[in-house]
Amino acid sequence: MDTLQLTAPPVVKAAMLIRQPPAKCFAAFVDPNVTTRFWFTKSSGPLEAGKRVTWTWEMYNHSVEVVVKEIDPNRRILIEWGNYGEMTEVEWIFTPYENDKTYVIIKNSGFKGNGDKVVKDALDSQGGFTWVLAGLKALLEHDIELKAIEDAFPKGL
Repeated sequence: MDTLQLTAPPVVKAAMLIRQPPAKCFAAFVDPNVTTRFWFTKSSGPLEAGKRVTWTWEMYNHSVEVVVKEIDPNRRILIEWGNYGEMTEVEWIFTPYENDKTYVIIKNSGFKGNGDKVVKDALDSQGGFTWVLAGLKALLEHDIELKAIEDAFPKGL
């Protein structure tokens, strides 16, 4: 393990085909009335360029600050998020595919700390964003609230 080292900072990527048009997929992340059905439980407002919002996961008693950097309607969202001086950048890309389907890509970068912490945070992020996309897919394609984020860390286990 002495030779294990990072030569480039990790960039997390999670992606999934959603069988809904880009506008609907985009709105699901911008409108907290939809997002709270598959990801966080509370938001201080919708995503708008230049705004700061707070997202809360009440079941974990955890909140993060979100700084909305850019919004390109139905195509892209760029934010910084995090706590305690450890903000990372998250980018959503909504690519139209075939007949009213969307390939949604989420990228997360800018992890800070020593190599062990950066790798741990990147792996946690990739897992989390994969669950977010699964929740989005279940909601938009089947109107099912998957509860994947809530059930990832049940109390008492």
